[in-house]
Amino acid sequence: GDERDLDGCGGGPEQPRAPSGHQHGDHRRDHDPEERPCADATGADVDDGEAEEDEGRDQVAQQRHRLRAPEHPGHPQDQREAMYAVYAFCREVDDIADGLGTASAKQKALADWDAEIDALYDGHPQRMISQALAEPVARFGLRRDDFAEILRGVETDVNGPVIGPSMAELELYCARVAGAVGLLSVRVFGCSDARADEFALAVGEALQLTNILRDVVEDAEEGRLYLPLEALEAAGITTRDPRDVATHPALPEACATVALAARERYSEAQSMLAAMTADDRASLRPAVVMMTVYDRLLERLVANRWQRPEQRIKVPRVEKMWIALRYGVM
Repeated sequence: GDERDLDGCGGGPEQPRAPSGHQHGDHRRDHDPEERPCADATGADVDDGEAEEDEGRDQVAQQRHRLRAPEHPGHPQDQREAMYAVYAFCREVDDIADGLGTASAKQKALADWDAEIDALYDGHPQRMISQALAEPVARFGLRRDDFAEILRGVETDVNGPVIGPSMAELELYCARVAGAVGLLSVRVFGCSDARADEFALAVGEALQLTNILRDVVEDAEEGRLYLPLEALEAAGITTRDPRDVATHPALPEACATVALAARERYSEAQSMLAAMTADDRASLRPAVVMMTVYDRLLERLVANRWQRPEQRIKVPRVEKMWIALRYGVM
C-alpha cells in the first residue's frame, strides 16, 4: 500500500501518494507500511500494550517531523499539533489495511480503533494517538463521525479488493478516505465559511480521483481496480481483471472519463474558495497548496494520455516549492 494519505485537505507542498485507500498511494498509498515487531532494541519480547503505546507515540512524532516545515508554519502551534495527531491517526489505520495480517485480524484492529474513538469522545482515551487527539477534539470541535468514516473507508480496502465500483460507490469511498480527512482539517484550520465542509469534500474527491488515475498500474498489481464501472463500460472495456484493464488499449478513454470528474471537482472547489472571505481563504492555504499540486499532476496525467501508465508521473519538486511560495505557505 501507499499513503493515498488520506489526502484530505491537510497536506502541504509535498505530494502524497492517496486517504486515505485509503489515501491511494496517498493516505492509503503514500507510504509503505512499516514493520513494528513487538521487541525492544535487544530483541526481547515486550508487552503488546507497551509496544502499541510506543507505536502511537512514534506515529505522532513521525507526523510532527514530516509536517514540521512547509506545511503549516503560518498556523498557531495548537493547530499544528492537532494536524500531527490527525495525520498520525490516519497513518496508523492506513497501515492496518496495508499490513500483512489476515482480513479478520485487520477487521478486529479496525473495530478496536472504533471502540477507541468511542473512548476518546467519552473522555478516557487509552492509546497515545487518541490521547494526542483529545485536546484537538475539544478545542476545534472535531466530529466523531469523521473519524468513523475514515475507518469505514479503510474497511472497504480490508474487505476488498475493490474492483470496478460504481461511480456512486467510488464517490462514497473518496468521501471516506479523503473527504473525511478534509472535514477534520478545515475545522483545525479555523475556516468559518458555511461552504467549508462542501469545499473539503470536493477537494478530497478530486485528490483521490487523481491518485487513482496515477496509480492504475500499481493498483492492478495488487489486484485492485478503482476505475468506476461506468467509465470502463463507456470505453468498451468488458474485462474486470485489474491487470488486463491496466494494459487495455481503451484504458486512456476510461481514465479520461475519470479525469473529467476530477477536473469538475477541482473547479467546484475553486469556485467555493473564490466566494469566501480573505480570512477564510487564508486559513485554507495548506489545502489550496495541495489542491494546486494535484491539479498540476492531473494535467500531466491527461497530457500523457496514459500511454505508458507504468511510468509514474510526478510534479517536479521545484514546481511544488514555487506553488508553496506563491500561496505564502513557506
